[in-house]
This record gives sequence, C-alpha cells and structure tokens, in this order.
Amino acid sequence: MKDKKSVSGELGFSDLDSHHQALVEKILRKKRGGDYSRRDALKLMMATGVTAATASNLFVTGGQAMAQTPKKGGSVRFASSLHGPDDQLDPPKFTSTIDYTRGRATYNSLVQHANDLTPQPELAESFEPNADATEWTFKLRKDVTWHDGSPFTADDVVYSMSRHQGEDSTSVIKSVMASVDEWKKVGPHEVKAILNTPNADLAVLLGMFQNKVVKDGTTGDGIGTGPYTMESFEPGVKSVHKRNENYWRDGSNLDAIEITGITDPVARVNAVIAGDMDLVSLIEPKAFRQVEAAGNVTLLSAPAALQVGICILLNTAPGNNPDFVKGMQFIQDRERIVNKLLKGKGTIGNDTPISVAHGTDFCSELPQREFDPDKAKFHFKKAGISTAELFVAPVAPGIEDVSLLAQANAAKIGFDLKIKKVPTDGYWGAVWMKEPMNAVTWNMRPTANSQMAIQFAPGAEWNDTYWNNDRMGELLSLSLAETDSDKRHAMYCEMQTLIHEGSGMVIPAFSNINDAVANNIMGIPKVPLGQIGGCEWPEFIWLA
Repeated sequence: MKDKKSVSGELGFSDLDSHHQALVEKILRKKRGGDYSRRDALKLMMATGVTAATASNLFVTGGQAMAQTPKKGGSVRFASSLHGPDDQLDPPKFTSTIDYTRGRATYNSLVQHANDLTPQPELAESFEPNADATEWTFKLRKDVTWHDGSPFTADDVVYSMSRHQGEDSTSVIKSVMASVDEWKKVGPHEVKAILNTPNADLAVLLGMFQNKVVKDGTTGDGIGTGPYTMESFEPGVKSVHKRNENYWRDGSNLDAIEITGITDPVARVNAVIAGDMDLVSLIEPKAFRQVEAAGNVTLLSAPAALQVGICILLNTAPGNNPDFVKGMQFIQDRERIVNKLLKGKGTIGNDTPISVAHGTDFCSELPQREFDPDKAKFHFKKAGISTAELFVAPVAPGIEDVSLLAQANAAKIGFDLKIKKVPTDGYWGAVWMKEPMNAVTWNMRPTANSQMAIQFAPGAEWNDTYWNNDRMGELLSLSLAETDSDKRHAMYCEMQTLIHEGSGMVIPAFSNINDAVANNIMGIPKVPLGQIGGCEWPEFIWLA
C-alpha cells in the first residue's frame, strides 16, 4: 500500500498500490453489480491489514474508480424522438437529433465544442485568426484517413466548407456562414478562410452539426473520418455503426451502436426502462417521476436554451395579421408553463430565441411579455379572427400540454383555438414551415448571432415564419464586426426587440434538455447544444 493508514473508512482505493488495487478489482468483478460478501471483506482485511470499515470503503471507492475508467467493448441502442424518410447523411442538410447523432458517429469537424462551448481542435490541429479576424488559418492533421483508406487533405475541407456558399447552396446554415467569402487551400494540410467581415466567432461556428467534413466530391454517403464506420442505413428505420479500428484518436470505446427512433414518448420511456434501449432523447415532463423511480435508468436534465414554441407563418392567414400574432403571444401563461408543465426544468421565454444561457448577448432590458388575457382578447378582436388551428406533435418537451393550456386560456375569452394533433414521423418535412401555425423547437446554437441568423436572417433556409427584415440582416452582419462591448450589446438588444415585436414566433419557455440513459453508461459529455450532451456521446461513452 502507498500509505499504511488503518483508520476506519479513511483509506480509499486510490491509496492502494497497484497490487492491492488489482485484488479489489478482482473481488468486485466476481460479484454481480459490485456486491461483496463478509468473506470477501475478511479476505481483503487479511491481505491488506485494514479494518472492516476500511475494507468496505475500499470496495465502494474501488467500484467508483472502476466505473470511471473507460473500457472497451459492448454495444448500445439509441432511440431519438423523431425520424422519418428525410433522415440524412449529408451534413449541410442535417435537421434533427437523429441526423446530428449519426453525423457525430460518422464524421468529424474542423473543431468541436467543449462543455463550456469553447472551440477545441478536431480535424484542425490548430486554428488562428489574424489581427482583425478577417482571415483564419487552419493547420490540419496529417494522420487522418477516410473510412475507405484514402488520406484526408485540405481539398476535403475546402470542398466541404464551400458547400455552404453561393447562390445555389442548399445548406441550412448558409446564413450563419455568410461572413466567409472563400475557403483557400494553402498546402496539403493547411487552409484559410477569407472573410468579408470580421468574425471572431468563426471557430465556434465550425463546431455546428452541419459543418462536418465530407470527402471531396461526395455528399457524405456515410464515408467519414469519424469513430464509427457505417454498416447500414435505412432512413426512417435505423442505422448500424461499427467501431473504426483505424480512427486517428484513441477511438470509440464501444464495438457498435444502433441508432433508431421511437416517436411515441410513452413507448420511448418504457423502452429504456425495460432495457430495450440504452439511451433515449426528449423525456416529457410528465414522465420525469417514472424515470427517476426506475432503479436502472438516470434522468439527465441539462439547463439550456431549448425552445418550446409556436411558429406562425407570416406569409399566409392568419399570421399575416399582426394582431393575431400578438393575441397568441399574450395568451401564453409563461410562469405556469415553466413551473407546472415543465416541472421547473426550464426558464421563461420572451418570444425571442435568446435566453440567459447565451450570456452577455441576452437582452435583459427587453420588457417581459406577460400572460394577459385582456390584451389577447383585444388583439384577437382587432384582427377580426375568432378561430385558428394549431398543428402539434410532441417535438418539444411539454409542447402538447402548452398547446392545450393556450387552448383553455383562449376559450375563456371566447377564442376557439383548435388543436390538430399530427404524427411525429416526418413532421419536419410535412408540417413545419408548411402549415400556417405549428409547434416548433430549436436546439440552442453556440452563439447568439448564429442562433438568430439560422432562424431569422432574411432568406435563410430555416426562416420558419417567413419574416424577412432588412434591418435584422444588417445587424447580424454589423454585430460580428463590432468590438465595443456596449455597442455590440445594443445591437443584440435591437435584434431581439425586432424579433419580439414582429417575427411571428411565440416562445413562452425554454426547456432543459431532458434525456434518459441506462445507469451503466458512463462518460456522457455535457455540451448544451442538443440531446444527450449535444449529440457528442458516440465517441466518448463506455459501459461500466
């Protein structure tokens, strides 16, 4: 032993030398679930000369140490809350958690987000801006190969990043990456990003889900540089991934993962509790107690700016009437939504996508829109509209209950809000951005600018209320180049005010990210940008 203490309970596993640690591990491995008997304790006491209480402590701390040491082997099954025929392997078109998770298993980005959202090297071993952040240099790793054995080079990066540019680009983050004029190859393993306006946030943006790097000339096709190779993929059904034995890092801990979807929230919870699934996303608040009461499952609840919202299209009735939109905003009982419907695992929203989670760019000065049935009644009457239909699927935590609460509140003032429940399968292709009023959710983006650009930049691919405001576009660009913190904050406040007043978005609340995983799953990251650690889990988890 490193230290021959024998005070009851004081000696822990880390105090033992390697020989005695191996003895503790040997005893624990023989016992199912780490349980041990009196005979085991006596054996350990005789071998180490410790007291019974200290032997017990060694077993406890030994079990904890073993659980925290990554191990190779085993496989897991993950069920997302949504999947359908639009499931993608092409990163610029990724739209949902199941796409993001498959992307993380298959591909890499130039940078990745740490838990605190700072950018960390991934395929780029280093990255650096010039003095005014109008040019960024990325030096690339030289020891990386694609799943087909071919080498990763600067050509792959220039091709992949350039797909977000140009009039013909179909990238859903085209507006977010608009500050880049050109990606330029400097050498076999070095590229530069030439910008049209300063952007100190570029490295952070490159960690977004859609910025995965694909092989030059391809549209993804499942050939990546990531920790898993693609064994099979059937959109709307499942994909199977095997460990990449030639991965450029230490590699994934698991032998294989299976990614699928269970769209019914009750069935999803039952599946993880029964052990049919190991990880499931988007736990509804009404199921929190059931998950917490299950002895084999852990509820993960991470504070984040996950939007619980209603999207009202402004290019068609009834959303083309501003007073109707105001009525829908004033009918939201925001405090009740957070405290009762979200069970306290969330924060109040103010009809903008920016929350306190975005730090200093959050406009705390913007007056909070309150629940006001009288004002809602006034605006509905002024609009001359007495009924409307809201299309709802369980795409956000508690969104069905949020919709029913709005319906009940509207009924009290004589407004008939009809709720049309629709299937979750294919929701983002068949309902979102198509029906005049629909439930919506957005994962938090890594910066306030990228959050507003992807949702509200004029002409953006995902501008889901069809609100095109020229001043908004100007401010998105100007704020990236502004170095004076007070002026920058004023710009962000103006943008949030514009969204609050005219965008057609109703965001009464932000939910925590709530998922469930089996107790034997270790190493889940805590990146707050999406389900189960920002969808970063495939490379890092292991089975205890």
